[in-house]
Amino acid sequence: MKKITIAIDGFSSTGKSTLAKQLAKELEYVYVDTGAMYRAVAYFAMQNQFIGSDFFDKNALKEALPKILLEFKFNTDLGFGEMYLNGENVEKQIRTIEVSNFVSKVAEVSEVRSKLVEQQQEMGKNAAIVMDGRDIGTVVFPNAELKIFMTASAETRAQRRFDELQQKGDNVSYEDVLKNVVERDHIDTHREDSPLVIADDAIEIDNSYLSREEQFSAVLELVNDVVKTN
Repeated sequence: MKKITIAIDGFSSTGKSTLAKQLAKELEYVYVDTGAMYRAVAYFAMQNQFIGSDFFDKNALKEALPKILLEFKFNTDLGFGEMYLNGENVEKQIRTIEVSNFVSKVAEVSEVRSKLVEQQQEMGKNAAIVMDGRDIGTVVFPNAELKIFMTASAETRAQRRFDELQQKGDNVSYEDVLKNVVERDHIDTHREDSPLVIADDAIEIDNSYLSREEQFSAVLELVNDVVKTN
């Protein structure tokens, strides 16, 4: 069966990573969570006091980029690769609301995007990959055989994110999560470098009222259709 490149873009907390993991497992493809890469850089910036609630030293981050080593190491128990920053597993640390508050600002920096896009394109040079993020179908893999753009209402996404953080034991309020979702939407869609937009040939899926199973079945059918016609 022909191996293809699957690009999944969309707003924050639309379940892109969940869908991508399901597809990669079903198809035995490589899965790459580009959001984790940007989160790891944001976490690095936080740890080195390059960014805070009222400051962002972009030049310091740019100068430190050569010191940032990002790797995905496969976890057999989980069934997917976890994010490692300079040899340290930071999968848990990068999923906090604190990192969420800064990741879109860090992702605005062109030098950061350039560094990560280059790595992402190298990861997918042999196809058989499912990659999710904000600019996969428009910048990273503009020639991907299948492009999905996921969306849902801000309130629905905030509730999902809030429930997820609560299950992890994080002490956050729904209002703070909703504010974060809305702010990230604005930054992601208005940045100068590679803003979040729907690729002309992407298939848009509003999953506000879809279960994970319904969504997976619908997209898997799209995958099968593309494989048959390529």
